[in-house]
Amino acid sequence: MLSERGHLIRGGPVNQHLLAILLWLQKWWFFQLHLFHRTKEVWPYSAETLGVFECLASPLKEQRFDEGGGEPLCMVSELILFQLSSFCALMGMTLGWRGVMTRYSGFYDLPTAWSQVFWGIVLGGLYAVAADGALFIPYYNQAMDDNAYTGLNIVSLLLVTLLASIGTHFLLRRKRVRKGGSQPTSGWALGLAVGGMVGMVLMYRMFEFEDIFSYVGLLNIALISVFTPRAEALITAKHGHMMLQDKRWGAILRSTFWRSALLVSVYSAVFIPLVWVFILPFILLATPASETWIWESVPREGRRRLRRIWADQAREKNSISERVVDPAGLGASIANSEE
Repeated sequence: MLSERGHLIRGGPVNQHLLAILLWLQKWWFFQLHLFHRTKEVWPYSAETLGVFECLASPLKEQRFDEGGGEPLCMVSELILFQLSSFCALMGMTLGWRGVMTRYSGFYDLPTAWSQVFWGIVLGGLYAVAADGALFIPYYNQAMDDNAYTGLNIVSLLLVTLLASIGTHFLLRRKRVRKGGSQPTSGWALGLAVGGMVGMVLMYRMFEFEDIFSYVGLLNIALISVFTPRAEALITAKHGHMMLQDKRWGAILRSTFWRSALLVSVYSAVFIPLVWVFILPFILLATPASETWIWESVPREGRRRLRRIWADQAREKNSISERVVDPAGLGASIANSEE
């Protein structure tokens, strides 16, 4: 089905794009594994330098750092870990896309948004790997061994998130994006991809934990899968909205702050799942505001046409509900028409 602008609203192309993203992710991931081959010197908690990893000590229960490895039943291949983490990340990206982008489908630059998804995968992959090495591994080592302090480094945190915010800023400053004033919609698509990559790398780590398939572990995986892409999309969409208002440095600094808070919160939730109680209210409260940001990026003529479409849909829904509630009146009207 085509919209008034000629864009495809629903159907096969979206699924084809998601399949292409999955295949591209697989190539990117195994290139990264080949380039940064994991050894004991680089990854202190990894197993031998083979294509199989042992289960790691779980941070969700009391367990020493040197426990939790070596059981044959716990050994899984890198491919299975990748497939699980990428599937969960793509599910979260899909849910985030259907929530906001489908509501305004046909009234924004869809090809530009899809190109931002591609660049978001590239930027998000670099960002996720940097955050994993500089932040998550010290978190994990600190949680597993209290004697060795390798906790949060505020300089590394700010540096990683600042570079990610600058990268998103340059991607949203592309001529193709600025020409149509689609920074908020492009930012939402870009943020979904960046958040999906952050969640994928984090879930890849978590699937190595010994008791990750418990109820608490699976719930934690589901929350990371759904809300990490959405939180990044909110941050980047707000960044694009501030760019429309010519607040460039404010957009970068605010995105850096919220991106730092998101990383610290999500990494803490891996070790303390109750942290989600403090994360979810911010995401749920900010979601309605995202529709306002995207609405302001729609041209005036598009807004008028969109209002007419929504009004027609509301009238049609009301007429259908009236017919269901009052079948006698409907029968009388049919009889009168036959006469």
